[in-house]
Amino acid sequence: MTASLTEQTEHTEPGAAAEFTRAEARTAHNYHPLPVVVAHAEGAWMTDVDGRRYLDLLAGYSALNFGHSHPRLLETAHAQLDRLTLTSRAFVHDQFADFTAKLGDLCGKELVLPMNTGAEAVETALKVMRKWGYEVKGVAADQAEIIVASGNFHGRTTTIVGFSDDPDARDGFGPFAPGFVTVPYGDLAALEAAITPRTVGVLVEPIQGEGGVVIPPAGYLTGIREACTRENVLFAADEIQAGLGRTGRTFACDHEDVVPDLYVLGKALGAGIVPVSAVVADRDVLGVLKPGQHGSTFGGNALACAVGSAVVDLLATGDFQRRSAELGEMLRERLEAMVGHGVVGVRVRGLWAGVDVDPAVGTGREVCEALMARGVLAKDTHGSTIRLAPPLVVSEADLAWGLDQLAAVVSGA
Repeated sequence: MTASLTEQTEHTEPGAAAEFTRAEARTAHNYHPLPVVVAHAEGAWMTDVDGRRYLDLLAGYSALNFGHSHPRLLETAHAQLDRLTLTSRAFVHDQFADFTAKLGDLCGKELVLPMNTGAEAVETALKVMRKWGYEVKGVAADQAEIIVASGNFHGRTTTIVGFSDDPDARDGFGPFAPGFVTVPYGDLAALEAAITPRTVGVLVEPIQGEGGVVIPPAGYLTGIREACTRENVLFAADEIQAGLGRTGRTFACDHEDVVPDLYVLGKALGAGIVPVSAVVADRDVLGVLKPGQHGSTFGGNALACAVGSAVVDLLATGDFQRRSAELGEMLRERLEAMVGHGVVGVRVRGLWAGVDVDPAVGTGREVCEALMARGVLAKDTHGSTIRLAPPLVVSEADLAWGLDQLAAVVSGA
């Protein structure tokens, strides 16, 4: 349905083609990027090295919820760069207290443990749940179990990929750590049946982003919360992609008025400026960690805390959550209208959508290549599915134009 990656690269303007070739020649090929070389970005738009503009419908996998070059966030980062960037946690800097207090208040929790990447935050949550299980619940040493869901994506460390069922993420990286029990995503009965006296935690994405924006059945999160409370098990919600305004609420768990024991956050918390992640919980959970038992040189650095505080300030207004919900309705209506016209299924929550393309139209990769040729950037996953996650600052007109391009591609226009 469209030119191959190689053919498109060859027909890209000379500057972009040369830069793309140079980049591919000297990097490990752990990614398969589209042949576009971005040089500048603002709001929901990116410009390549040849001056061609693209509408960004990926937003850095939700890391850019507030768009590219948000003026308030950039101003905060520039000001902090002139003052202080890093002390390590060997000392306390003057941005730390504000960040931890603001983020804790946003989550309704007492304590914040800042880290850098999403995978680090997930690893932190796993360690905390195990330690809580031994010291508070009384599970025998080295016997703790954590329940996870099939189709999960929580990061790329060896521990995390050990409980992934994606062969690309898992194969060739063993042996893996024990102590994880996998149940089908969305199957509350299976999860409840898997709980034993050794179970210390449940780790689940309230919406599975990498899986194709998979939304669980209504009541699933509520059921997990009730089961964990009843059985004295911690509930950790991985809101790294789903949280911080993406779904039309501050957290995806908010759609069922569910409060987990641990929020696992990242991506948008750093606004695409610096990596910022965190685990947020009450004192009876995070308080199990003592000095020397967990840490990070860069976690909670001054620049990260300044940017993270500014992000929380933006979310505290509620404006971005409302915008995501309102534009999300338009996104839903437009995508549902494509079903039967090159699309076989859609899943939408706020400004986040998984679109299952009819295999007769092409693969998800081919659709994304065709969109790129029309000035729209998106990302495929799992063969025939593409994900859409526009920056929450995207205008209604720009989003409508981007969806026009998608409709044209999948309909063969």
